[in-house]
Amino acid sequence: MIIGHEKLLALANRIVAAGGSSPTEAAIVAEHLVEANLRGHDSHGVGMLVAYVRDLETGTLKINQPPEIVSDTGTISVWDARAGYGQVVARQAVEWAIEAARKHGVAVNGLRNAHHIGRVGTYGEIAARAGMVALHFVNVASGAPGVAPFRGREGRFLTNPVCIAIPGTDNNEPILLDFATSRVALGKVRVAHNAGKPMLDGALLDHAGQPTTDPSVMYTEPRGVVLPFGEHKGSGLALVCELLAGAIVGSPSVTTSTPPERGIINGMLSIVIDPIRLSTRDSMMAEIDDMLSWVKSAKPADPDLPVLVAGEPERLARAQRIADGIEIDDTTWGQLMAIAERYQIRLQS
Repeated sequence: MIIGHEKLLALANRIVAAGGSSPTEAAIVAEHLVEANLRGHDSHGVGMLVAYVRDLETGTLKINQPPEIVSDTGTISVWDARAGYGQVVARQAVEWAIEAARKHGVAVNGLRNAHHIGRVGTYGEIAARAGMVALHFVNVASGAPGVAPFRGREGRFLTNPVCIAIPGTDNNEPILLDFATSRVALGKVRVAHNAGKPMLDGALLDHAGQPTTDPSVMYTEPRGVVLPFGEHKGSGLALVCELLAGAIVGSPSVTTSTPPERGIINGMLSIVIDPIRLSTRDSMMAEIDDMLSWVKSAKPADPDLPVLVAGEPERLARAQRIADGIEIDDTTWGQLMAIAERYQIRLQS
């Protein structure tokens, strides 16, 4: 079905609030999820509420949980989210890093034990809007790994995303590079499975190691795997994310015993840089504009598909979905309606 973003936001807000979250927490989580839908990343949108409610009911997601500040030197800090809503604590951690970078030029935050932080691009956008360069490396500890390493047919990673953000100029929006190190996010496999649609070629192997487009191989035993993007490149980045956001930060890793009932746990290493400490603002902005113009001046391979730079697909999707509404597959909508009924939540007319 197609649903307007404001109606979807109201529903998401009420579901999170029904779990006991404060109005501020409910608003942040709901806005984050719907914004992911708007930007074309349904894998990280309101469909995640099904897992959140499950984790809340089993006690693996803690509402209204302030982080523990493990250490803070002024430029480097380590936070333990203590299984609090990742969308809330990760935002707070990045806001700390932005303010610290304003004072010192660069800041690093290690975030441990956050419940699912959602679409990582959100945090890059926050930093870029503040005029900062940001790098985020994320690992995932959540049950059996579903992403194969290079040349492998068994899972050894989860989706382990990377995000790099560069501030915009007077003429151009910020550059936002945000991607899973797997060929596709596992949430996109879930969306395809719920919708009864095939996955793209080259994304999945079945349990016997044979290529398939059937997303159900990730939901039946023995399970299949998602492949890394770019063969050794994605696999190498997945390993780096696992080590930076797990071992280096001190957060659980994919090798930690993490039964599915534990819930979704993310670690994140964030590096925020104030770019005016490296170059003059005017020259930097001019070079960014020149580079973007140069890249986009390339003749498109398909005349109907213009050359895009990182961040543009999401902005185009957002404009279209605000105008036309957000498509929610029947399975996901049914799951949300079942939650609404259980918590006696009325859908906004």
